[in-house]
Amino acid sequence: MEDKTQFLNDRQLPFAKVLGLKFLAATETVVKAEMVVRPELCTRPDILHGGAVMAFADTLGAAATVVYLPEGKSTTTIESKTNFVGPAPVGTKVIGETTAIHKGRRTQVWTTRITTAEGKLVAVVTQTQMVL
Repeated sequence: MEDKTQFLNDRQLPFAKVLGLKFLAATETVVKAEMVVRPELCTRPDILHGGAVMAFADTLGAAATVVYLPEGKSTTTIESKTNFVGPAPVGTKVIGETTAIHKGRRTQVWTTRITTAEGKLVAVVTQTQMVL
């Protein structure tokens, strides 16, 4: 299984850059990245905003799909569901790990577990990507 981590870090999707993502692993079945919770990604009190959690997971699911798209194809998210479990305070490093549930010709389904670096669960996100 070819590792595409460098490909994702070099390509640096524009929104991934805004979020401050660093891809740690990227294979055909898993994509992993980290992000530091910065004040501008927070709500009050200073904890990671739900929208930032969802954006982090959505970026990982899209990246996981993009890594192995056939030439000339693109992708878009058509469904996403988030379960918020615990907070991530400002300064925390969060880790997102996306794994494939289904990799079909027209759709792919991914689950992303977001945890703190210490392993505390922050959220679980399931999303469907359409292959265009």
